[in-house]
Amino acid sequence: MDLREALRTDRLIDIVTIGARTGLHRVTEIWFTNIDGRIVICGTPSADGSLGPRKSRSWLANLKANPHFEFCLKESVLCRLTAKAVEVTDRAERKRIMSAPETRWYREQGFSVEDLVNYSPIIDVFFVGEYAYLNTKSC
Repeated sequence: MDLREALRTDRLIDIVTIGARTGLHRVTEIWFTNIDGRIVICGTPSADGSLGPRKSRSWLANLKANPHFEFCLKESVLCRLTAKAVEVTDRAERKRIMSAPETRWYREQGFSVEDLVNYSPIIDVFFVGEYAYLNTKSC
């Protein structure tokens, strides 16, 4: 399977970030979503999936402090891709992402689109260096 196919079909990855406070490498297992070629990492408003208030995410704090990270495919192929994270802050874009068929799982957990738009962490992933050819949207 090639990288483009893995980015279309896989969901589970590891991200390797630099700790915002420690400067140490941190590995987080997380899902990614491909929405018409746009690679995003998002989550529920509360880190544990409950309907409670938003909880901070260390992976998001790490990416805000140092947006360059490794995107590690580990399902159909094993590959470490160098990437840059850009937080999605535009409300219309956030709504488009959280209303997409590909993010249906988040809505099925009992969160309204409005809650997801207001409180979910959402980042765009842009591949850099030798993997930049995988981007369908430029950062």
